[in-house]
Amino acid sequence: MEIGTLELNQRQAAYKAAVEVWKQSIQHEEDLASVEHSVADLDAWEKACFTEEDARKKTHAAKKFYEDGLRSEFFGFHGR
Repeated sequence: MEIGTLELNQRQAAYKAAVEVWKQSIQHEEDLASVEHSVADLDAWEKACFTEEDARKKTHAAKKFYEDGLRSEFFGFHGR
């Protein structure tokens, strides 16, 4: 079964969007690591760590979905 260019473009766009969200979450976490030292700042920094981890997982899932589409289109493989 062929995926088609439109589907591959959508999967690629979803992956790229997920990467952007992940990059922003990393930057936010880094910004929080550079502020004054307080309990509130520590709490915000720790929360940002969980947000970054969630964004990373979503990025990896989007990458796998895109890669699976490419494998299906080019080699006829369906998932791994």
